[in-house]
Amino acid sequence: MNKRRRLTGVVKSNKMTKTVIVEVSRTYQHPLYHKVVRSTKAYKAHDELGCNVGDEVVIVESAPISATVRWNVEKIIKVEVRQEGVESTSQAIEEVEELIEAEAVAEKVEELAETEEAAEEVEESTETEEVAEAVEVELEEEEAA
Repeated sequence: MNKRRRLTGVVKSNKMTKTVIVEVSRTYQHPLYHKVVRSTKAYKAHDELGCNVGDEVVIVESAPISATVRWNVEKIIKVEVRQEGVESTSQAIEEVEELIEAEAVAEKVEELAETEEAAEEVEESTETEEVAEAVEVELEEEEAA
């Protein structure tokens, strides 16, 4: 492993071509007051892997690529699963509810189709039972004769 610094952060923007903004957060204890402090810093990193917003990535120091880019995306640790075209959480919830309702309707249709098939099978089985009874009656008559 080389001596280049590696930082882990979350992709906050990928609107530039082959460049992402990665937000790295760190916690440390204040030297005088001993309170735990959380700070975040945004780094622009060159992205050849095709990161999306919300992905957790490891960035590595590199030679300057442009005026503001001094980091490369080394690997994607965790991929964020997002629905495309969803602007807000309420819209996402509505879409999920619609999908659940559609699935429930599809299940009801399948149940109805199964019950209709079962009813047809029952009708066929009663017909075969009637035929079997008629055959048994004929056999008994032949044995009696």
